[in-house]
Amino acid sequence: MLDRIYLDHAATTPVRPEVREAMLPFLGEEAFGNPSSAHAFGRSARAAVEHARERVAAAVGAEPKQVFFTSGGTEADNLAVLGATAAATAGRGAGIVHIVSSPTEHHAVSAAVHEAERRGAFATLLPVDSNGIVNLEALDQALAGRGPAGRPTLVSVMWVNNEVGTAQPVRDIAARCDTAGVLFHTDAVQALGKVRMDLRSFPWAAVSVSAHKIGGPKGVGALIVRDPASFAAIIRGGSQQQGLRPGTENVPGIIGFGRAAELAAAEQPGNTTAWAAMRDVLQHSIVERVPDAVVHGAGATRAPNILNVSAPGTDSESVLMHLDLAGIAAASGSACTTGSVEPSHVLLAMGVPADLAAAGVRFSFGSLSSAEQVPRVAEAYARVVGKVRQLRRVLLRA
Repeated sequence: MLDRIYLDHAATTPVRPEVREAMLPFLGEEAFGNPSSAHAFGRSARAAVEHARERVAAAVGAEPKQVFFTSGGTEADNLAVLGATAAATAGRGAGIVHIVSSPTEHHAVSAAVHEAERRGAFATLLPVDSNGIVNLEALDQALAGRGPAGRPTLVSVMWVNNEVGTAQPVRDIAARCDTAGVLFHTDAVQALGKVRMDLRSFPWAAVSVSAHKIGGPKGVGALIVRDPASFAAIIRGGSQQQGLRPGTENVPGIIGFGRAAELAAAEQPGNTTAWAAMRDVLQHSIVERVPDAVVHGAGATRAPNILNVSAPGTDSESVLMHLDLAGIAAASGSACTTGSVEPSHVLLAMGVPADLAAAGVRFSFGSLSSAEQVPRVAEAYARVVGKVRQLRRVLLRA
């Protein structure tokens, strides 16, 4: 059987052996206690959760008390957006809550913004340039409160885009928000372990992270919150995690997240170098074989592990299907609905024509990647592009 190549690490990653080993005692009779229980079983679980909290905090440059565990990045994003909305609504009464975001956000943020609008908030989406970077002048205008909604309650702009890998100038954005007295949230799910994260270096209000993008288990993440009073709980329950995120903690998942975050932070510099080298070689090799291929976001700072490319005259669904048959797993930002491919909302916001946006393919590197795989991937992509183009020509003549 053909050796398969996995280039979809931005979607998920395999659980690392070190992470699995750390979790195992909490999956059996050795350490199964409820961390809210006062007896020895509970105290043991509580100590392990707090140690994991310290590991996640250390990995990003935060304080342990600022780490609130969630069921993943989606819940963390929702807690940030809807939690800020709820807290502001309680404080302003009938006043307008204003949220500023971008059109290239992950659906976890954009859907939460839409829900906030449904609940009466006002939303502003900042324009982005051809690389997906937000317009800072438009941000300044929004922060100045020029408009019917007034000054924003929250600005939410993701750190690293999950589709094209472009990194926003989050430190600059955060500084502008801080000067204006506005909360700043960033979805850093794709940043952790890929770029240097030190939250001590800029003024943030909330940061979302997730375990399964860095070799941890699925179903656990965290919202890192500077001041819990700025956010309100969006689910109701007990007093766990200061009441901001109630519910019995996912102890095994949290333990795994803590270990994965520790490893990701320690290995980030070396991984960044290795993944960037593989990405750049693949990019060069693809453009060499498919001269009219378009690389998205190449004009901006990118995370080292993501390459998004479109070949005119193709569509991502067909290309990905043929790559899979060739033993290569990749992805796209497109969604197949009733047999038609919807162009990526990220690429469309960047001004990419709809036909090219519908052809975007994302290769994302990680722990299962090696430099030896790159030539095979480049050759397969070029071959698949040729095949898809030929099939389209046949269909057009039919």
